[in-house]
Amino acid sequence: MCGIIGYVGQEQAAPILLQGLFRMEYRGYDSAGVAVWSQEKGLQVEKTKGRIQVLSDLLHGGDDMEGTMGIGHTRWATHGEPSDINAHPHVSESGNIALVHNGIIENYMEIKEFLLHQGIHFSSDTDSEVVAQLLEYYYDKSHDMLDAVSRVIHRIQGSYGFGIICSDYPGSLIAARKDSPLILGYGDGFHFLASDVTAMIQYTRDIAYMDDGEIAVITANSIQVYNNMLEPVKKEHQHVVWDVSAAEKGGYPHFMFKEIMEQPEAFRKAVFPRIRDGRVMLEDLKLTTWQIRDFNKIDIIACGSSYHVGMVGKYNLERLLRRPVEVFLASEFRYCDPLVDKKTLVIVISQSGETLDTMAAMREAKRLGGRTLAIVNVMGSSIAREADDVLYTWAGPEIAVATTKAYSTQLAVLDLLGLYLADVLGTVEPEEYDAIVKEAHTIPEKMEAILAKTADIQYFASQYFNHDSVFFIGRNLDYAMGLEGSLKLKEISYIHSEAYASGELKHGTISLIEKGTLVVALGTYEPLFDKAMSNVVEVKARGAEVLALTTDNFREKMEKIADSVISVPCTHQIFQPSLGVVPLQLFAYYVALHRGCDIDKPRNLAKSVTVE
Repeated sequence: MCGIIGYVGQEQAAPILLQGLFRMEYRGYDSAGVAVWSQEKGLQVEKTKGRIQVLSDLLHGGDDMEGTMGIGHTRWATHGEPSDINAHPHVSESGNIALVHNGIIENYMEIKEFLLHQGIHFSSDTDSEVVAQLLEYYYDKSHDMLDAVSRVIHRIQGSYGFGIICSDYPGSLIAARKDSPLILGYGDGFHFLASDVTAMIQYTRDIAYMDDGEIAVITANSIQVYNNMLEPVKKEHQHVVWDVSAAEKGGYPHFMFKEIMEQPEAFRKAVFPRIRDGRVMLEDLKLTTWQIRDFNKIDIIACGSSYHVGMVGKYNLERLLRRPVEVFLASEFRYCDPLVDKKTLVIVISQSGETLDTMAAMREAKRLGGRTLAIVNVMGSSIAREADDVLYTWAGPEIAVATTKAYSTQLAVLDLLGLYLADVLGTVEPEEYDAIVKEAHTIPEKMEAILAKTADIQYFASQYFNHDSVFFIGRNLDYAMGLEGSLKLKEISYIHSEAYASGELKHGTISLIEKGTLVVALGTYEPLFDKAMSNVVEVKARGAEVLALTTDNFREKMEKIADSVISVPCTHQIFQPSLGVVPLQLFAYYVALHRGCDIDKPRNLAKSVTVE
């Protein structure tokens, strides 16, 4: 949620800041603003409710603001409604300090009451302005900005990524972070600060990730980082390898459609380098054979679509490993008194590697003695650095808020992990192991075959887009896959949609089925296909319209009962959700398109949730 960009160098800052904000608009888009400092005009701040284009038009692309140093912010509201006043940057009462903030300050009311008693006045409803005013309060006492920032971060509680400008420190940006990502970008005569590498990739690929409690002083010629005791810290640099075009639409109408179409190649990149000579090779894992054999249970922790990956993984891992697997919503994990010890393998799944609920749950699992293994996309992210082991999905940047290729690559990596662990444990027959490995190489081509028939799915979307309520039903892996299909539909089309285990229909849910209700019936899980058919008959008898998803082998049987049928190629059981989810993603996309929704920027949602 929310995006931060900072620049100091030789070029006019405002156009560069706006360009960076446009690249991060998927992180928040209900208001935006920039603050730029120049010798002639001092600190200039412009901010407005609405999309970044509104701000850009107001500033004529940034040409109206002088200065070669500035900060910018695009917001997804958490404190205070979207408005010009609540937009960032926030300015201290004297106008001397401007601040942008990602995260939530949990004790802001206590601090605000303190500052009000000091005679300080507030203009917004946000927790972020409280930080700007507190920063000035401490600065007025010491006249040392670094000391003031240090005192602030020791006073506040919660999560934060700060970008700060002070008029008394011309040419210097200050940054600080805790549980909210901030990245330093290194250049020749210029430097960047950003919450997402996409904001600065056009200018530099030389980056470093700030750690919790660190403060950075950024000038055109240097970046100095300090720990929470104000001791200098040397940062390890990383080189971004993906091309800038990966963060652009490349001729596609939407990022979501582009990323759906990229899934075959994303699967190849996630899987193929990890299979050599017919064996799954996870060389990044530090787990020893005896550690793997000592685990007596597996916990999977995730949020949203990553949680749905975990649900698919539960079925596949239990089948392969013969170990109990439990899937937790990260937001609930810390509060359910989890049973974790040194014999527990805790798999943590997050696209960004910065999801705050997931990070907090992982820390709790580690505190309890569990061995943590992260599946993430972003190298150097907080979860990747703190986990005991990490497997990267190598999906490249994903810009659309509704995840597609990140889901697919997470699922692919989790399947590989299951196969690898099963081989170590000796719980998979050699013949099946070889069959799964062989079949993995066919998945991208089978995905491409599905994507070659988008017109069929677009037609079904045109028939069903006007429904107000949709139910997804399925059993076993189909139920887990239906959870993701339902989420995709609701988050970008705003249609009420729910996924149910088919066997639960008669335990209450079937009362919601009436004439004309759309039911998406999933029947790709071959062992339970006949039961899936019986559930289709059941909802049809209550008047439902049924759009069925099955495999090519069972298409003819399903066509005898369902109103409409989509089929996907057959594959090994554990990979069937990797194929089945693709038409569900496309169906959601085309339904949203027919309904005129803003597909890449659905209302009230943002890409990376870095608050609880």
